[in-house]
Amino acid sequence: MGSHANGSTCAGDGPPPMEKRKEPAFPLKTMPLHANGWLNDMKLSSPTAVPVNIGSNSVAFDPIYRAWTQKYPSALNAFERIVACGKGKKIALFLDYDGTLSPIVDEPDNAVMSDQMREVVRSAALHLPTAIISGRSCDKVFDFVRLTELYYAGSHGMDIMGPVGKTGSVTDHRSRGTNSSKKQDKEMQIFQAASEFLPMIDEVFGLLVDKDWALVARCTDDVLKAYPRLRLSHGRKVLEVRPMVDWNKGKAVEFLLDSLGLADSDEVLPIYIGDDRTDEDAFKVLRGNKRGLGILVSSVPKESQALYSLLDPPEVMDFLKRLVKWKEEEEAQRITVKQLLVSVDDFRVNL
Repeated sequence: MGSHANGSTCAGDGPPPMEKRKEPAFPLKTMPLHANGWLNDMKLSSPTAVPVNIGSNSVAFDPIYRAWTQKYPSALNAFERIVACGKGKKIALFLDYDGTLSPIVDEPDNAVMSDQMREVVRSAALHLPTAIISGRSCDKVFDFVRLTELYYAGSHGMDIMGPVGKTGSVTDHRSRGTNSSKKQDKEMQIFQAASEFLPMIDEVFGLLVDKDWALVARCTDDVLKAYPRLRLSHGRKVLEVRPMVDWNKGKAVEFLLDSLGLADSDEVLPIYIGDDRTDEDAFKVLRGNKRGLGILVSSVPKESQALYSLLDPPEVMDFLKRLVKWKEEEEAQRITVKQLLVSVDDFRVNL
């Protein structure tokens, strides 16, 4: 992978100024964040728009990709620097699903995470507050992940659920639009930021669901003209009808941190890992307040608000494994120190 960028990139120090970053030695062909027309923009947001017919190892040694990692260093290569930023702090972990925990596939229903990845995420949740924030619905993401130890933010954060009775539940500070459901015999509390829009969205869905993709792509704009409180957005190979509310993955991160009692604290290090353009809202929030770190998952050089990069889901899994191991070692050291202090106190009492 590429070399480290010079200077500290801890959350408290903020990202290095853009003008001070070393320019890559190779010309970069970055993927633009905006393009002419929503359909073309949707195509560009998918990796299939940039043909990469070489394996992951080859990508890592590609000169253009390596030049890009001078600006967005590998989170694996920079791991010691990242955990140094989190030493003595509570790390909150936020993860996208598609392209981050599961591979990108042609059929969205086949985007299944591996059992190995599931166990790694479970281990992370045992040591760190962990949430999955996805453009999919909460129910769909939960069906893929099947872990009740996590918090889930579906529909780009508009639909949030987490374990009931856990310290800092998702309804600690906001109770409007909440309910509960059963997941694997465990109750999950649900918060919906735009529940009033659900009937309207269902109505639009009913008008479009029986049409084929080409026809849907042509007529969705026309249908939405009758619903001024809804807007069209898009992700990877999907069209999304979303309410006109100020809510996105960045807002979901802020909401979850607040609900968990982790907001506005210098003792917390949020880390967000994602691969899609919708994750940029979360990267921007963490970068803007200089409190957290964004890690972009991409095999294609592109501009981002993230500070670090990972190549693909296997590298995400490696990073999470190392993070869990580091946390276990940190906790073991803390226990050892406490035991030594107790022994010293007992010794003094017996003198």
